[in-house]
Amino acid sequence: MTDSLADPHLRYSAPTAAGGPREIVILGSTGSVGTQAIDLVLRNPDRFRVTGLSAAGGRVGLLAEQARQLRVRTVAVARAETVPALREALAVQYGAGEPLPEILAGPEAATELARSECHTVLNGITGSIGLAPTLAALEAGRTLALANKESLIVGGPLVKALAKPGQIIPVDSEHAALFQALLGGTRAEVRKLVVTASGGPFRGRTKAELASVTREDALAHPTWSMGPVITINSATLVNKGLEVIEAHLLYDIPFDRIEVVVHPQSYVHSMVEFVDGSTLAQATPPDMRGPIAIGLGWPERIPDAAPAFDWSTASTWEFFPLDEEAFPSVALARHVGELGGTAPAVFNAANEECVDAFLAGGLPFNGIVDTVAEVVAEHGTPTTGTRLTVADVLEAEAWARARARELAARTAPASRTAKATSEARA
Repeated sequence: MTDSLADPHLRYSAPTAAGGPREIVILGSTGSVGTQAIDLVLRNPDRFRVTGLSAAGGRVGLLAEQARQLRVRTVAVARAETVPALREALAVQYGAGEPLPEILAGPEAATELARSECHTVLNGITGSIGLAPTLAALEAGRTLALANKESLIVGGPLVKALAKPGQIIPVDSEHAALFQALLGGTRAEVRKLVVTASGGPFRGRTKAELASVTREDALAHPTWSMGPVITINSATLVNKGLEVIEAHLLYDIPFDRIEVVVHPQSYVHSMVEFVDGSTLAQATPPDMRGPIAIGLGWPERIPDAAPAFDWSTASTWEFFPLDEEAFPSVALARHVGELGGTAPAVFNAANEECVDAFLAGGLPFNGIVDTVAEVVAEHGTPTTGTRLTVADVLEAEAWARARARELAARTAPASRTAKATSEARA
């Protein structure tokens, strides 16, 4: 697996301070991945020291509390207007006379922090705005613990051009599972990657039955507690489509050898099938601290990072084939991944806009993926290969967002009428 981005057989050696805990920068520290990473660090002070934190700026009180708990050197916020509130919150946390951390502010703050001196950068930012920090961390020679799948998906060729073998450690639960299972053989011995999906809240429903899904229905995920966009992506299975693209880029396995299987319990996070018929599965109770620990600590495992199974208690694990008629998002993502270049950026950006429109009542549930497919088809031939630049990605995203909004607005009146009719009948 010498040509894959995330090769568990290789040990990338990032610069680190002699002795002492591994120095970590956490991007997106007030989000779900960031807060769980901090919990892990605080329980393992002999292993990790956090030197910098970044956040959007919406929760300055929590960010200041994290900075004080971890005694970081630098705090970064994307929204510069929140700096006065952040300074005040830091002053309350640190007390009189105690030196405050350096503050970076503005859209480039996380990117600047990603270049700072440390061993590992955990990119837990949500969305394609994580691309610039991902590229900065790789260029600076840091080990990248990657939870921000969008930066790899929208900027695949750019990331692949910068990343050295073994420099990226995946933090998504599915890709961390594949990373571990791949230790069981060589790349030549891999027959297929099997990415598991919970199936979301609508497993077993037909496409026709999904037409009447409401916002509240879609936000009720049966297994994971996540933000609204990720939860809707799980309901449409767009997240699985994104993960198929990510698996292809990380492990250099062709799309026709990456399969999605529905596993409602979310105990098996993914599997690798080898040419001799053996399948290795990575399984833990649903808890993101396990994958985060792999990202921060690799090649060492962190004791008690996450809960283990109680094997004295009976349980049932189920697996079902994916219904691609009801959930066409995975097939669409494969197509987009095969197109490459700017096509994945268009797919991702259009989906984010369509999810917003659905949450606002402007699109029916099935209209999310249908509209994304229309935007992808209109995009035509993507910019690809060595000609791809960050500017190309941003331009493609801007076009996709604008076009998705136009198409959603065209659909909105019919969507609202159908919703009103349904409510009246109820």
